[in-house]
Amino acid sequence: MRKGIKITLWVMGSLLVLLTLALLGLNWFVANSKPQIEGEMALTSITDEIVVTRDEEGVPHIEAASDADLYRAQGFVQAQDRLFQMDLARRQASGQLSEVVGEAALSTDQFFLTFSLRDAAEKSYEGYSEEAKQVLAWYAEGVNDFITHAKEDGKLSYEFNLLGYEPEPWTPVDSLTIGKYMAYDLGGNWSSLAIRHWAVQNLEEQKARELFITYPEGDPAILEANKNTAVQVGMNFPIDVLPHSFNGSNNWVVSGEKTATGEPLLADDPHLGLSTPSIWYQMHLKSPEQNVSGVIFAGIPGIILGHNEQVAWGVTNVGPDVQDLYIEKPNPENPHQFSYDGEWEDAEVRSYEILVKDQEAVPYEVVVTRHGPIISDLLYEDTDAEAVFSMQWTALEPTQELQAILEMNKSSNWDQFEAALEQFHAPAQNFVFAAKDGTIAYKANGRLPLRKQGDGQLPVPGDSSEYGWNGYVPYEELPTAVNPQEGFIATANNQVVDDSYPYHITDFWAQSYRYERIAEVLQETDELSVQDMMDLQMDQHNLQARRFLDQMLDSLATTETGKNNDELISSMQEWTKIDEAELAQPLIFNKWMKKLPDVLFAQEIPEDVYEMMPGKANITDQLLQTYADGEVSAWVEDVGGFDKWLELAFNEMMEEMQEKHGEDWTEWQWGNEHLLTFSHPLAGASPILARVLNPEPIPIGGSGITAQAAAFNEQGEVTHGASWRFVADLSDLSSAYHIVGPGQSGHVKSPWFHNQVEDWATGTYHETSLTADYKEAHILRLLPK
Repeated sequence: MRKGIKITLWVMGSLLVLLTLALLGLNWFVANSKPQIEGEMALTSITDEIVVTRDEEGVPHIEAASDADLYRAQGFVQAQDRLFQMDLARRQASGQLSEVVGEAALSTDQFFLTFSLRDAAEKSYEGYSEEAKQVLAWYAEGVNDFITHAKEDGKLSYEFNLLGYEPEPWTPVDSLTIGKYMAYDLGGNWSSLAIRHWAVQNLEEQKARELFITYPEGDPAILEANKNTAVQVGMNFPIDVLPHSFNGSNNWVVSGEKTATGEPLLADDPHLGLSTPSIWYQMHLKSPEQNVSGVIFAGIPGIILGHNEQVAWGVTNVGPDVQDLYIEKPNPENPHQFSYDGEWEDAEVRSYEILVKDQEAVPYEVVVTRHGPIISDLLYEDTDAEAVFSMQWTALEPTQELQAILEMNKSSNWDQFEAALEQFHAPAQNFVFAAKDGTIAYKANGRLPLRKQGDGQLPVPGDSSEYGWNGYVPYEELPTAVNPQEGFIATANNQVVDDSYPYHITDFWAQSYRYERIAEVLQETDELSVQDMMDLQMDQHNLQARRFLDQMLDSLATTETGKNNDELISSMQEWTKIDEAELAQPLIFNKWMKKLPDVLFAQEIPEDVYEMMPGKANITDQLLQTYADGEVSAWVEDVGGFDKWLELAFNEMMEEMQEKHGEDWTEWQWGNEHLLTFSHPLAGASPILARVLNPEPIPIGGSGITAQAAAFNEQGEVTHGASWRFVADLSDLSSAYHIVGPGQSGHVKSPWFHNQVEDWATGTYHETSLTADYKEAHILRLLPK
């Protein structure tokens, strides 16, 4: 027996040693690919010594003797911290993920090949100035210098080894393709048109009307074309490729007349996906020609948002109607021909071989009419369709946004900055601006189509020259404001023009609650400070609850459910309408609001159509207001009337929350259903990777309609919000204040991998300097080889 115990202990001990050695080996393997941040490195691409100083937050400050070396170093440093992210981004936008991920990404590749982002990037490159092409080339040289070093030294990031591939050399078109992807992520309204076409085809007229913001009464021919010609609508693609319905942002700029210092203040927080690593990469670039600081998408040169020594700027999404669908009629004898003005017109056919890991390549065909690519195969698999959708989109035309960015970085006043913006076409953005000379300004910038007929709410006939675009809104007539009398300018994806504006932008603006709260706070005092700007970015006042909660509770109180929940109703009535993480009331209100459209639409609209249907929250607001105004809705009456609608949604919400959080609602906390996660793209592959690559979830406040933007999914995870927070004080532009959650680095072993997660949750900003006063500096010298 003793011998058996000894053998057992020896085996267990041996296994423990082997496990320890394996873990140590794995740890060394991962740590070995950490980027070098101190000492010296020799690069073949540069001509003079470059100093890269990473401060205490991991922000690289690059000082070079020329712009050429500055952009080479920018490419090198971005690749050090984010090469895997950069590679996945260019692959996704180019339709090349399957090559490294496998068959699971095939439908995603087909989607992005159809949307033609890389094709648009290639065509855009031809229109760039020689100077801008040179910047793209310098940047690519720096990225490739790092790839060469990493391959030679066996230090490619561990993700490449996990997936079993090495990155291809970087090209200028790769950078532009990532730019086109951001235009896609921020410029989509095509699915709205497809859904409305479905509604006109399948719903009674009154119900279809209520799914429109403005019903197209003045366009009977377009309405009839949609009624008489059916195009199949469904979802033959992964839902996660659709832009988030919450893609938006907050920004504002305040004149010196309303600040404690007498100089302007500017704040910006773009709302995008919250993930590991961040979509943004913060940098400071300095050469004899420029000194600029802020953020950029990994994979692109320059600084897209931030400040230099004279000016600061930020953006929100305009959200205009820049994607139109056309009802195309194919030739029954030739699927690559389409009717146009009584004749059959040949379409362009692009043939691809999609490389798929561990299996044969998959042939794929993209058919492009005079209007744009046929997208119906993404909506429904119907090889014998009598009509299909093509898509026209501003971002598929040659555009030169990077040229605008490079000129913005060197601007010193509004005239120079506005001149640079003329080249920024897609996506359309609300730019706010402040300068040291005291100027504050705003411009809704980008290409806004002028339509021959219609207003972009429904697909139009593709077989007639009577429809289509007839140019764009003239640049000088885009919405603009300079030094307004109010002393501030704010945007939050809200309606930025009134009925007097002569051109169509959209009828589908974001809910106005964030803007209303921002304006409310900015109007309160003429002594605004940097801290006030930070506090406003973290503000959790829920103006949707202010507007509708009393109406909803009054309705619920008349029902049997309400009579059985009088204590809950009283608690909700006493609520401050602030979405604090520790309270039950925000959970009840926000989840109740989420259930309202489900109760109305989920039974009558097919699941795949409903899932891709945008604007559910806007339509819900509109229907609540309909009853507040004493009118009725066909959808609501169909479920038993207003009180029944509210009761059904409340009961569904309570049942789900009780199952998840317990029977006693007084013990619920909003933060337990509203968890900040910053998930890594590889975390879904296994629980072990999730534990290693994701930060610990943090319960937080705010919501999708508070100034502290924090949109959540059905699992209670905050997946969308302020991807970067920024405040600039024009009285001292030698520094500015930032939060880049979850951190600067994409490497799991870096101290800057998740170091800003808690900062994001609490609103703790770091100050980034334009001078040489960097705290806890790590200095890397790049030397010519």
